[in-house]
Amino acid sequence: MPTLDTKIQLHGFNNLTKSLSFNIYDISYTRSEKQQKEYLAYIDEEYNAERLTNILKEVSSIIGANILNIAHQDYDPQGASVTMLISEEPVLPQKVIEEGMQEEPGPLPETVVAHLDKSHITVHTYPESHPHEGISTFRADIDVSTCGRISPLRALNYLIHSFDSDIVIMDYRVRGFTRDVQGKKHYIDHAINSIQNFLSEDTRDSYQMVDVNVYQENIFHTKMLLKEFNLDDYLYGLAEADLPPQDVEIIRQKLKHEMQEIYSGRNIV
Repeated sequence: MPTLDTKIQLHGFNNLTKSLSFNIYDISYTRSEKQQKEYLAYIDEEYNAERLTNILKEVSSIIGANILNIAHQDYDPQGASVTMLISEEPVLPQKVIEEGMQEEPGPLPETVVAHLDKSHITVHTYPESHPHEGISTFRADIDVSTCGRISPLRALNYLIHSFDSDIVIMDYRVRGFTRDVQGKKHYIDHAINSIQNFLSEDTRDSYQMVDVNVYQENIFHTKMLLKEFNLDDYLYGLAEADLPPQDVEIIRQKLKHEMQEIYSGRNIV
């Protein structure tokens, strides 16, 4: 695997495709049907297509991309999607490019810079609720795909800090190959052993995390579950102090069960 100190002279454009996908989940307890409808309406308004478009415009700006095309759509009864095609800014100094591939947390918005070509950013939202248990969830799927020298992991630190999420599930994959002047194919152009190394220390401290990586295929997977659990943060239209003690424990167990199922990706009896 090439290191940052290895300068590879390419035959042409670096056409490695680097894709970062992550799902974020927000869990809430809605005691009544009325609160459930209010929660879904709130989420639908808070993350409508216009708001999501502005979020993606900001992401595009901080990673240094030109916006070529935007398609957005709100759905009935809820949910929204935005797809944005982006292209590279003028080629950046070599130092900036190398910094973008270091296995360390990327900077926050005011200093993030990246180099992209033939790329896209998408976001889709999925509000939903359990018909009987009072659990409501909001899921946002975000994909950043780049073709070129920089990895979209450069922007991961900003994206994670932009959302207050109970669960985050991330996938990063480098696909294809680029060829050097000797004709040798290179299937990855930067060192990486875990997505976790691109997260800031406070994020790593706040979440329980597990990796499932397939190094020989350049596939990296990280799951994150928020450690701290304050019931009031999960009650929509309610407060823990207003609930009977027996209800508090039942609701707490329902929420933790839901989070463990999503985190593990399976139903738990």
